[in-house]
Amino acid sequence: MTQKELHQQSIDNPEVFWEKQAQRISWYKSPKTILSKDEKGFDRWYADGEINTCYNALDLHVKNGYGEERALSYDSPVTGIKSHYTYRQLLEKVSKLAGGLQSLGVTNGDTVIIYMPMIPEAVMAMLACARIGAVHSVVFGGFASHEVAIRIDDARPKVIITATSGIEVERIVPYKPLLDAAIDEATHKPQNVVVFDRQFGAECSMRKEDIDFSKLIETSGPVDCITVKATDPLYILYTSGTTGTPKGIIRDNGGHAVALHFSMEFIYGMKPGEVFWAASDVGWVVGHSYIVYAPLLYRCTSILFEGKPIKTPDASTFWRVISEHKVNVMFTAPTAIRAIKKEDPEGRYIKDYNVTKTLRHQFLAGERCDAATLKWLQDKLNIPVIDHWWQTESGWAMLATLMGADNPPPIKVGSAGFPVPGYDLHILREDGSKADTDEEGIVCVKLPLPPGCLPSLWQNDLRFLKGYLERFPGYYFSGDGGYSDNDGNVYITGRVDDIINVAGHRLSTAEMEEVVSNHPAISECAVIGAADELKGQIPYALVVLRNESPDKQALKQELIQSVRQQIGPVAAFKTVVIVDRLPKTRSGKIMRKLLRSIVDEEAYTIPATIDDPNIPAEIKQLISIKTS
Repeated sequence: MTQKELHQQSIDNPEVFWEKQAQRISWYKSPKTILSKDEKGFDRWYADGEINTCYNALDLHVKNGYGEERALSYDSPVTGIKSHYTYRQLLEKVSKLAGGLQSLGVTNGDTVIIYMPMIPEAVMAMLACARIGAVHSVVFGGFASHEVAIRIDDARPKVIITATSGIEVERIVPYKPLLDAAIDEATHKPQNVVVFDRQFGAECSMRKEDIDFSKLIETSGPVDCITVKATDPLYILYTSGTTGTPKGIIRDNGGHAVALHFSMEFIYGMKPGEVFWAASDVGWVVGHSYIVYAPLLYRCTSILFEGKPIKTPDASTFWRVISEHKVNVMFTAPTAIRAIKKEDPEGRYIKDYNVTKTLRHQFLAGERCDAATLKWLQDKLNIPVIDHWWQTESGWAMLATLMGADNPPPIKVGSAGFPVPGYDLHILREDGSKADTDEEGIVCVKLPLPPGCLPSLWQNDLRFLKGYLERFPGYYFSGDGGYSDNDGNVYITGRVDDIINVAGHRLSTAEMEEVVSNHPAISECAVIGAADELKGQIPYALVVLRNESPDKQALKQELIQSVRQQIGPVAAFKTVVIVDRLPKTRSGKIMRKLLRSIVDEEAYTIPATIDDPNIPAEIKQLISIKTS
């Protein structure tokens, strides 16, 4: 069946379509109610079904005779460590860790924060939580203590699981000390902190509430999976919000398992027993969906990679991993490919490895992929390179070219593909009317959203309504702009709000502005996302001083360091430009869209609503900040 036929079926009769897909996974109680409304009026999938995600990811395969197949391959060029876990071995570790968490009082519905580097123990922690019905919230290790503290206070975890340290190329990241500082700052205090000792790197002390990860597994007995409702939350994943306060995206158990299982076959064209590699981090949605859950649900081998596309040790590392582990399908961000291309523009390293002996498809996502990068990769690999588009909120692709469907259409450079089954996607104008072909508008999805998408936000239904459902009644507001062509290909043009995408990481410019504005020397500021050849976007801070600063260079370094300390190095905040004043509307709103156009050297017009007729000349001078 073609992608167009599959999509049409899912839109014409979504309940029949998704009931059929639900039959492909294992239920304790098969759902009879496929799509319904909950007491809040939100759409829910499989409301009367009962399931366990960990059972589907591990126990089921062992039960069916696949226990000796490889589930997880850990490859860490930063430490030189490689290890492998069969489904049986991973199940043994996970079931004992789950028993250990139960011994600490963690029960169904409790929250557990996981703050760990890219190590197998992070995957075990996620699956152990799923096994006993605990709701995990993985916090990306690039976040500083303040950001972790915010998430602790929002999630209110009974237990936090961490590691002593991580490694960023050659730099040790002190996870435990960072977490200790976050707990000290947070109002909520966890009952226990489970610490995995990596036995190198950052020095840290154990507190009275700390428990050794390895000893907890050794001293705990295995426990079986518990039954949870399909609509019970599996995890919370915080994403940056335009208010500066992180949003807790909820993922339910039932719809999530069905959607990810479907995606492995139809989007990525995988077969059970093959090898899948998502070169991301478990702290992001890609890591949740396609390092941990989807490959294991579909009985594939997942690659857990602790390294970078370059400098670990060089630009050959991706190709080495693909060749060595016999990867069939890979998924990474365009930023990674741009970094490799910069180091090895001729692609000589690719020729050193027999990459395409096993690699069939290369997927890109996490940010808009520029045409030059995609064409370079297509030329060097000589296999389909597929850009696709999705969000933390969706949990899986909304636009893609389905490599598991019959006769996939040719790839159009610049397009993220076609709507994936389940997504009734429309491009709307500001007034809610549908845009014409090739007319840019706002990308929206007609309700109901398919299984796997967020049902709401963690303890904040009002923010869910206002942020996603109110702007265009009957539609999900994606926050991204785009357009479609005559063939139905959809092109994503970028965010329409204050979220920027730095190397595939969604970050809030409002949050950065808050940090910068807190400096006593700053009168006002605007942080915008500027186009960057390597990272896709990087933050630019335009600041107005209260008084003349005696040392402007020192001030810039102080601001950069403040963002690094409070948000983290992941923000890539390195550029501060001092200006006399910022362009504003007559109502006082800073004209950030105009600033973005100027900094990116795009065509722009000075709107009639600007409050100062003398400001255009000053704005034009800002073009020089890219080279200053």
